[in-house]
Amino acid sequence: MKISILPIFLMSLVTSAHAEDTVVLNATGVENLRIETEMVSETDFEETFFSLGHIAPLPENIAAVSSRIPGRVVSLSASPGDFVSKGAEVARIESRQPGDPPPTISLEAPIGGLVTHREIRLGDPISPDIHLMEITDLSEMYAVAKVPEHLAGKIKPGTKAHIKVIALPDETFEGEMIRFGTSADEESGTIDAIFLLPNTDKRLRSSMRAEFSIVLGSRPNVLAVPRSALQGDAAGRFVYVKHFDLPNAFVKSPVVVGEANDDKAEIISGLFPGDDVVTRGAYSLSFAGASSISLKEALDAAHDHEHAEDGSELTPEKKAEIANAKAGLAPHDHSASGASALWKYSTILLALLLIAYYFGGKIQSRREA
Repeated sequence: MKISILPIFLMSLVTSAHAEDTVVLNATGVENLRIETEMVSETDFEETFFSLGHIAPLPENIAAVSSRIPGRVVSLSASPGDFVSKGAEVARIESRQPGDPPPTISLEAPIGGLVTHREIRLGDPISPDIHLMEITDLSEMYAVAKVPEHLAGKIKPGTKAHIKVIALPDETFEGEMIRFGTSADEESGTIDAIFLLPNTDKRLRSSMRAEFSIVLGSRPNVLAVPRSALQGDAAGRFVYVKHFDLPNAFVKSPVVVGEANDDKAEIISGLFPGDDVVTRGAYSLSFAGASSISLKEALDAAHDHEHAEDGSELTPEKKAEIANAKAGLAPHDHSASGASALWKYSTILLALLLIAYYFGGKIQSRREA
């Protein structure tokens, strides 16, 4: 990615002009605040809306275990929470037919999956009409979003969604809508939008709560930052940008924010591609105004020469100004002295013109007489 040097130059000017907006920490401070940054870049920006829902099994992936003959449970090989393979023995039934011992039959799992329910105990009498056990194949799951009816018309089968499950906060699942529910909920004014999710590691379980970011559209080449980088309120948003030159220094930069989705916020102005914005620890930086290292000390160390307290270059004129301030002398105002001289010369010129006009009038009167 091509990075312009313009933002670097501008950042240098901002740092010098607004030292109060620059927070300089030592390495320990950065570690304690757990500062993390991310480079700003142009990306495809998705328009999304938020919805709540839950995880559900596919009905066709649920199987029941039952016995074809009446009898009594004499062995159980699977309990709720166990994963079983298709054809594995899950129980053994003693038949009611006479014999010494009575004959037994094996009950096998009709599908592979998780044992989600078991309705029997050792010694329980059973009959063919009793549901003994339930097994659920978890290789695919439904994610069911409660979509407001006024937004339902904006989505259709094939719509994508980024789905976060409360029980698995560090992972985002990508789902594709396959259909709507059969009817709307009159009380909540929502309708179910059903998304299909792969579940190869079997971590998704039925009834887990989920949060949906349903994608309505996308715009290319949009400058955006993670929402965690934004600080302030709607009247004044800002981010902290990593100083291009000073280690462990961060500059408070006002930004104008456009659209926002569940993950990122569009930046209309205030940042450039290549800027490093603070994504973690930005809130803490707002309270770190009393830096552990002053901006002057950091710049002196980085550039190997002395700077003013506000971070600007310490020129001879600046040194003289600082010395005069310490001595209690007012700085020499060149603009004021220049103005005084101009006023003096203008007054003299005006007086000469008036004298010439006066004597010229006198001479003209004598000639006419």
